[in-house]
Amino acid sequence: MNGRAIGAGLLTTAALVALGALPAAAAETLPSAPTPEQAASAPQTLDTLSRFFARDGALARSAAAPRVEGGSVPVRILSPDFVAGKAGAPVARVEFRASRAVASDGQKASLWTVKQPGGWQVVNIATGDDEIRYAEQGGRVLPGGLVFREPQIDAWYVQKGAKVLPLDEDAVRAVGKNGTSLTAYRSRVAEAYGDKLPGSAYAKKGAAGGYAPQADAIAPHEEPAVTVASTAAGAGAVLALALIGTAAIRRRRAARES
Repeated sequence: MNGRAIGAGLLTTAALVALGALPAAAAETLPSAPTPEQAASAPQTLDTLSRFFARDGALARSAAAPRVEGGSVPVRILSPDFVAGKAGAPVARVEFRASRAVASDGQKASLWTVKQPGGWQVVNIATGDDEIRYAEQGGRVLPGGLVFREPQIDAWYVQKGAKVLPLDEDAVRAVGKNGTSLTAYRSRVAEAYGDKLPGSAYAKKGAAGGYAPQADAIAPHEEPAVTVASTAAGAGAVLALALIGTAAIRRRRAARES
């Protein structure tokens, strides 16, 4: 687990170490900045990236030479309000912004930034660049569409109007290679997660914040929090679960693709 994700901001070393996410030296507070891009490219962030890319001896820290490529993108997650059928609710809502970081040896990472009272702050570094890559892919598949992730099954989609199209294999398994209608997609997620929304009996049991996958899918300790941004504003320990979930899911994705 160590080295797969580095938590910052409101996360505490004690919470991360207790959950097995990080060694004691890894948690730190990265600087706030007026924009996500400035937060991602701050010298302290780049120094942290050097250590991240050098984990497990992948390359020397002094040789990592990390750089941030392009601007940040909004990362949208399936909305509980949409699942619940709330009138006018969009299919997904923005939870954080992500920037792509690249090391000298080609390693990539995604920097997650959230808006804090003092400005934008990097709160997670995740292996790979899924967030940016799928945003780019969605723009090609359905120009002007809204790219979003269904975290319970790690599926990425793009939606525009009444159309929902898959962007990865998990989404194809869920809605077919030709996609589905927004109405049909809403029916599917309502059936899958309608009894697991915040405030439900499932949520009150403390199972993955009340918005987890079916019992035979991802274990609760591996499920990313649905609302990264709101979690960052309130409970570092829950966001630590998001860090664990990100690494676990990306390991599973890498295993499928190898």
